[in-house]
Parts: sequence; C-alpha cells; structure tokens
Amino acid sequence: MTLTPLSQIFNLSSKTAIVTGGAMGIGLGIVIRLAEAGANVVIADVNDTAGNAAVTDLQNQGFKVAFIKTDVSSETDVAAAVNFAVTTFGGLDIVVNNAGIYPTIPVMQLDLATFDKVLAINLKSVFLFTKAAAAKMIEQGRGGKIINVSSIDALHPSSVGLAVYDASKHGVWGFTKNSALELAPHNITVNAIAPGGIATPGTGMGTGNVSPDMKAIIDKFVARIPLKRMGEADDIGKVALFLASDLAGYMTGSQVVVDGGVLLS
Repeated sequence: MTLTPLSQIFNLSSKTAIVTGGAMGIGLGIVIRLAEAGANVVIADVNDTAGNAAVTDLQNQGFKVAFIKTDVSSETDVAAAVNFAVTTFGGLDIVVNNAGIYPTIPVMQLDLATFDKVLAINLKSVFLFTKAAAAKMIEQGRGGKIINVSSIDALHPSSVGLAVYDASKHGVWGFTKNSALELAPHNITVNAIAPGGIATPGTGMGTGNVSPDMKAIIDKFVARIPLKRMGEADDIGKVALFLASDLAGYMTGSQVVVDGGVLLS
C-alpha cells in the first residue's frame, strides 16, 4: 500500500472551492483554512461590502481568493457563482454550503414569509449548489467534495424559537445523506459539519455589540458546554479543511459534530 505523504495530505493547491456565506463568521473561517492549504477560493455571499473587504485582506496575505455577490436561494445566482469559479480558476472541486440565517421566533409568532425565507436560504441553497456543482464535477471527471454546514439542531433542539431553523437543518442532514448515496459513483463525497455554539458576528460576540438579551442566552448556553466556552469560526474551519482533504477520502454521508460536548448535556 502506498501512503500519501503527510506533507501532501492537506495540500489543496490544485483545487478550487466555493464557500457560501464566506464573507464573515464561520464561512470566513472556512475560507481562510482552505486558502491557507493552497486552494483557490470563491466567496459567494450576498454581502458585497464584507465580501470584497475579506478578499482584499486575504489577497494582501497572498491567498488566491475572489468574490461574487450571490443570493444563494436564486438558481440564476448559483449558476453564475459556479460559472465564475470555473472561468476564474479553471474548475471546481470543493463546495461548502455554509450560508444560513437563524431568526429566533416562536412558532406562534412566526409568519409565513420568514418561514419560507429560512428554508430558502438554509435548505434550498444546499440543493441548488449541490446540483450545479455536482454537474460540473461530473463533467470534469475527477470527483469532488461537498461539505454542508448543518447544526447540532439537526440532532437535538437547542432552544425555543428555532423551530423553522431546526427544520431546515434536519433537512440539510437528510439531503446530505441521500445526495452522498447518489453522487458516490462519481467519486463525489458529501458530508456535513454540525456546529454547536460559535462566537460569530451574528451573535454580536467579538464586536462589542452583544445585547443584554443575547448575553443572557449565551451565558446560559455556555454553562451547558462541557468545554466551558463558545466555539470559534476556526474550530469549524479546521474541520472543513479535514473534510476537504485526503484525510476524509473514505468518508461520505457523515456528519461531524463540533460542539464542545454540549449534546452530552
């Protein structure tokens, strides 16, 4: 048996990746780790200000990154993002479906428009990018990696007010498993990462703008975490790199929980 040298296992220098929602938070953490491993990375995000700022910063560090403004719930925008990756960097090998929103609204106050928006961004986008990216990967004939960011809420609810978010993430986990089955004959692996509590701009953590209500929620949540801290974007970025690398070459249809042990509680 010939082993891949350790120095090459994390080498993504011949690969091109798309990371949705990659302009900040978990997505940016993933972008940084993939770029550090040598990948060409396309940030597909609706926030063009943050996306362009991230690209400028990362290019100044010598990384090969580009940005395209993308509504991940739009089939037209998704096709454009895939085409952009191919025309800019010559192919597509890795897609990380990370974009997501999580409004906290109890079911009895939830309106249909919000319900539809959460499902469109969190779940429909995974379908659209998987289909478009897999078609390109099959055409290229060299396989590929699809990584879906789900949530521990795909396994167990974390709090009241996240019913539609939980439904979307259960859907992501189910879609991951079934698409892994379908795409395996093409050497395309499909796996998921289930983050627990992660300190991101969406929570206000690290920005100095944590509201008293959010701080109370965070403090209560941290008290349940065996490791006694919120995760960082890089905690997810490192696992995404693992799944994108040869280390995970024989994994498909799996979900890696990255939660500091909170599900144990």
